Amino acid sequence: MTTTAPGAEAGPGAEAGPGADGGPVASAGPRATAGPAAAATGSSPWQLARRELRRRPAVRVSLCVVLLFVLMAATAPWLGALGGWSPEEFDKAAVDPYLGGQPLGPLGGISPEHWLGVEPVTGRDLFARVVHGAQVSLLIAFAATAIVVVAGTAAGIAAGYFGGRTDTLLSRLMDLTMSFPSLIFMIAMLSVAKDVNRIVLMTAVIGVFGWPGVARVVRGQTLSLKHREYVDAARVGGAGSWRILTRDILPGVSGPVIAYTTLLIPGMISTEAALSYLGVGVRPPTPSWGQMIAESVAFYETDPMYFVIPSTFLFLAVLAFTLLGDALRDILDPRGGRS
Repeated sequence: MTTTAPGAEAGPGAEAGPGADGGPVASAGPRATAGPAAAATGSSPWQLARRELRRRPAVRVSLCVVLLFVLMAATAPWLGALGGWSPEEFDKAAVDPYLGGQPLGPLGGISPEHWLGVEPVTGRDLFARVVHGAQVSLLIAFAATAIVVVAGTAAGIAAGYFGGRTDTLLSRLMDLTMSFPSLIFMIAMLSVAKDVNRIVLMTAVIGVFGWPGVARVVRGQTLSLKHREYVDAARVGGAGSWRILTRDILPGVSGPVIAYTTLLIPGMISTEAALSYLGVGVRPPTPSWGQMIAESVAFYETDPMYFVIPSTFLFLAVLAFTLLGDALRDILDPRGGRS
């Protein structure tokens, strides 16, 4: 009787040997396949990520919410025009001057003219201000994340690959930056800077203090990769350091970097909102979610919707990016997610 090992197919190069009952047993040859496990093992990280993202409903919802926020930020001027109001335009007819400027109508003045209601006293359209606030928050978050990832990846690869004095210098710089009271320094710098572009300044300040975390992750990955066989083969073959770093090391650290990047964005959004809430971030009349939440505190008893709407958008954005980042970390860097 001839038996075949489960999940293996005898290819043209298969050999037959004696079985337990004295009959021949087909052993897998060079072309033998191991079924679904082999297909999963041979998949690229991006194929594996797409497969896992499709398999998890919560992650699919988070991805849709992230794409919705990105689209809303990219089309904020057109969305504001679609609503019929600009973020700085006052509508005195939408508030009651005899009740301290409270919005007319239920739920903070929600109506066909003002889809999310209006601000108390000023009558500015909340829909226009929320979508423009998304543009400001995501612009600062994405730009600061780009600075952090580029600087951190470059420093981490250099420290891990070259070692010696380079590693010592960059590691001490990482320790110094991480030990600095970054939030206090951000508040101080943004408070004393007057005639500057606040968005550019916030992006630069947040980026300066965020790169050591990425650098530490990349340094550890580089230390484990630089002695791999394919890196040694490239070095023996005469490849220069730049070629090895860009062709061999960088692709090897890209998975953890992508996962870490997605987890950085919600932190950047929260930092921008916190600084704007404290009054040292984006200045009026430029809208920001944190700024709107700070202004709504004075009206939370008489007009709670003014507080609820920007808080809900901020919560959904941070939650969606966090869930998506956790999923990408589990897929692209499973060892980094283990405790």
